[in-house]
Amino acid sequence: MTSRDRHEARFTGLMKAVGPDLLRYFERRAGPDGADLLTELMVIAWRKHRRIPDEPVAARMWLYGIARNLARNSLRGTIRRDRAGEALRVLAERTSQQPDPVEAIAVRDLIDRLDPDLAEVLTLVHWDGFSQAEIGRLLGIPASTVRGRYQRAKAALRADLLTAADGDGPGGRGSIAEAVPGRDAS
Repeated sequence: MTSRDRHEARFTGLMKAVGPDLLRYFERRAGPDGADLLTELMVIAWRKHRRIPDEPVAARMWLYGIARNLARNSLRGTIRRDRAGEALRVLAERTSQQPDPVEAIAVRDLIDRLDPDLAEVLTLVHWDGFSQAEIGRLLGIPASTVRGRYQRAKAALRADLLTAADGDGPGGRGSIAEAVPGRDAS
């Protein structure tokens, strides 16, 4: 019998003896993922076979030490996934609340009326999610120029939106759509 055969026989015997207990341990802590964790433990134990103590009780405790670390890592991963899932649900709820299409078109028309350089900076920030520094690199201009354009674009857009909110737009009803000349709000 070769050294590898002895190692394999010893490992198989140890897993037959301790495996069912480890599976129950994992199932209590990780539910249906318990079998996957046991498989991962077996891979780790196989790779580190030279570290497995010779005495059966010590070998069992060594395996449970690995099992404990795997269960803790699994729990942390579950918590991270749950938090990420919740954050995505919140984001999806926020983004699923679509504005009134007429209002959205009116806002786009207001942005289209801006100077093209101002409109580009405004849309890159709000629609594409770029930072002002990233926009500067993208456009090949200093970040200070981007900041200035962004401030001017916001001021111009704010003035148009305030005009609409005050009811000074065509028709006097005060909707954003009415702030855009030639745009019918109905």
